[in-house]
Amino acid sequence: MLSVTFLGTSAARPTVERNVSALALQREGETLLFECGEGTQRQMMRYGTSFALGEIFFTHFHADHFLGVIGLIRTLGLQGHDKPLRLYGPKGAKKVLQAAISLGVERVPFPVEIEEVKPGMVLRDAGGGMRDAYEIHVFATEHGGGSVGYALKEHERRGRFDPDKARAAGIPEGPLWGKLTKGEAIELPDGRRLTADGFVGPKRPGRLVVITGDTRPCASVVDAAQGADLLVHEATFGDEEKERAKETGHSTAKEAAQVALAAKAKKLVLSHVSARYSISAEELVKEAREVFRETVVAKDGMTVEVPFAE
Repeated sequence: MLSVTFLGTSAARPTVERNVSALALQREGETLLFECGEGTQRQMMRYGTSFALGEIFFTHFHADHFLGVIGLIRTLGLQGHDKPLRLYGPKGAKKVLQAAISLGVERVPFPVEIEEVKPGMVLRDAGGGMRDAYEIHVFATEHGGGSVGYALKEHERRGRFDPDKARAAGIPEGPLWGKLTKGEAIELPDGRRLTADGFVGPKRPGRLVVITGDTRPCASVVDAAQGADLLVHEATFGDEEKERAKETGHSTAKEAAQVALAAKAKKLVLSHVSARYSISAEELVKEAREVFRETVVAKDGMTVEVPFAE
């Protein structure tokens, strides 16, 4: 299972319907948090997001994207959280986040590690296990101050096992099938030695989820999102505000759609919506769908499932 739950979809300031930026990516029982605007801990409770976090990723350090980490760490401590928490962010992360997490907290009762990232870095858990099944790629965005985005890229999966071929070869169903499925060679009772090549198809691609944070449309995002199963791209403004979007380092819905089209993404979700638009923001969806049909606009509490291509 791989899904994204939107905890905050508003730009700059919260509204009655939308909190500021945060989303939780859940994969095989693990939860990763991207952004942590003020009030994120309340949104996590409201929408049932697990507090068993190990990592939080920040795209930049405007207040609406990180101030919620103060309350979240306080809550984790009161809940008895005792596992390390790792925070990732661009240049300045150590100074900003260290100041934030110590504000109003006598003592953080669990280890907090802060790592500064830059475009081109690949983050992965060296401990193996389920986290070893994917990587987090850091890419450049255009929002000033060294802002970055993140792409979760799963490793290739094993090919499909063909039971009909196995039966035709006289391989008894059971443990030998299991070995072939894992890519292991087997030996039959009659002495034949067989490899998995003839019974398992080619490797299949994993999934790719790309999260931009605040950004202008740019080539680095297009490159990072090539073939993405899900692209979460900011769409602060509609086309009537395209000059303001350019001045403030943001994107319009149509520009986000053009990025998705150029990247050949499968699905686009618009987020970071200005308070000037209605809760449905249908005007933004309409503009984007003129360019890229598979577009929806995020709402707080919305969960998007990311299926395998096959």
